[in-house]
Amino acid sequence: MNYYTQNARTLSEQYNAMDSEQVHRHWRDLLPTQPGLACDIGAGSGRDAVWLASQGWDVIAVEPCAELRALGEQHTNSQSAKTHSSHAGVTWLDDGLPELKTLRSLDQRFQLILMSAVWMHMPPAQHERAMRIVSELLAPGGLLVITLRHGPDEANRFHAVQADDVIRLAQDRALVNKRRARVNDLRQRDGVEWDVVVFTLPDDGTGSLPLLRHIIVNDNKAASYKLGLLRTLIRIAEGAPGMVTRRTDDWVEIPFGLVGLYWLKTYMPLVLRHNLIQSPSADHVNKRGYGWAKQENFYSLQDLSPYDLRIGASFDANVAPRLVGAIRDACINIKKMPAHFITYPGQDRQVFECETRTVKHGNKPWQITRESLQQFGTFRIPAALWQCFSQYACWLEPAIFNEWVKLMQTWRFQYDTNVYSNAFQWIDATRDTTKVSGRIMQLHQQGQRVECVWTHKKLIIANEKYAVDHCFPWSRWLNNDLWNLMPTTTAANNAKSDKLPSAGLLLHSRDHIMDWWERAYLEDERMSQLFYIEAEAALPLMSAESRDMEGVFHAMQHQRAKLKTSQQLGEWGTPFPRNAAL
Repeated sequence: MNYYTQNARTLSEQYNAMDSEQVHRHWRDLLPTQPGLACDIGAGSGRDAVWLASQGWDVIAVEPCAELRALGEQHTNSQSAKTHSSHAGVTWLDDGLPELKTLRSLDQRFQLILMSAVWMHMPPAQHERAMRIVSELLAPGGLLVITLRHGPDEANRFHAVQADDVIRLAQDRALVNKRRARVNDLRQRDGVEWDVVVFTLPDDGTGSLPLLRHIIVNDNKAASYKLGLLRTLIRIAEGAPGMVTRRTDDWVEIPFGLVGLYWLKTYMPLVLRHNLIQSPSADHVNKRGYGWAKQENFYSLQDLSPYDLRIGASFDANVAPRLVGAIRDACINIKKMPAHFITYPGQDRQVFECETRTVKHGNKPWQITRESLQQFGTFRIPAALWQCFSQYACWLEPAIFNEWVKLMQTWRFQYDTNVYSNAFQWIDATRDTTKVSGRIMQLHQQGQRVECVWTHKKLIIANEKYAVDHCFPWSRWLNNDLWNLMPTTTAANNAKSDKLPSAGLLLHSRDHIMDWWERAYLEDERMSQLFYIEAEAALPLMSAESRDMEGVFHAMQHQRAKLKTSQQLGEWGTPFPRNAAL
């Protein structure tokens, strides 16, 4: 701080000589068209505060250096008098990072927080705390702008910083990276460059995202159950939207058994495989401490993997009663614990509603279907929250993971960092195309021609110049369902990579896709049943009453558009002519 105290006037003149429009040209297009309340942290000379105020923003200028702050106040006052405009909208505050204690005491939330050339002044040990505090000051839908300087520093003012580290810290606080850019130094100093990173706290207009962020980040948690229920519901909304049984203007209903099933899929790797304690009082040695984990049910499923619990899977009379019992136990405990204690901020009103039913299953086979899961009862989710789960799943999951790990690290059992990341991998995330590869080979052996659904070329089976393509890319949507797996040439599969098929390509390939479905699955009764069960669970607009290929393809078109919008996926392909090179 001595450097800035001793050089305050020179630095203020340097800062004010630069045009804010040019300094911030790499992100200024993201400024909301409707000005609101802004905070300029490390405001220095007040240059940027004046710029924002000239556009109608009310600005709190935060500056810890008294000399710079005094000069900044003179600058904003003189600009206000000169232009007769409302630079009185700039108010100054003596405060600094990482605490921002005075700023926080105002109980304000800002539509814009600007931290220009500030972050690198803090030692890395303070970064996580600073990001936590700053993120709490951001209003839903607001922007956080951080610029980072790289290069020589003769005065030894700065610590080394990396944009990747800042982005990771922001994502841990449930912020979304809107922009990242490496830019040249406007003063053309040798070796000096800047990173510009911009984040937002998403707001869907319903209040759902702030509510979720409150539950994830701020809500009291004695065990991991609240986070476990949120992750369960997010996974269902993203991967099994077709399992919705009823919708109203206010609620979405799903089978309670589905919630119990995904609860098991969430906790099996943590408890059974990695032995990670999920409650401070849990006793894994004696298999006690979880109300939902009974020795005769949950612990007896040690030989099953979460992937075995996929929708459409069948179980014999030996496994079925124990699995049904484990789902029933999970549902009872979910109703009694996390669903009961997840409430709206400052209220006793529950966010989720649920009703359980008594389920008894004798020694007989059982299949995971919508109907069998409905027997456990009904789980209701506010409609806006369900939409939020579906649209922002890829944003919410990292925030949940971060808070879950931080919660576990407060208990007496500590684990290696790598253990956490491995344990929290969603086990359905096992890329599996073996069943479809087998069908391709069987059809070939029967003398049938199998074509690439995208290029319409005959597959060369003998030299294994073919592939099984996830129509909707596996890297962005974890789905191994039969309807989503397509025979393709190796070249087409490589060219498509992790992109969505374009709307035109999907429509152009419609007949080839449906021909593949017909011959590969629908002529076999068992495969046909599994094909439709999977499609009805994963795709919108599907129902057991309208089982036909046209309906599946139509639902695929809607899911393609949804993935493109919610995940901003790139598209691949225009319709290929028959002589295409792929």
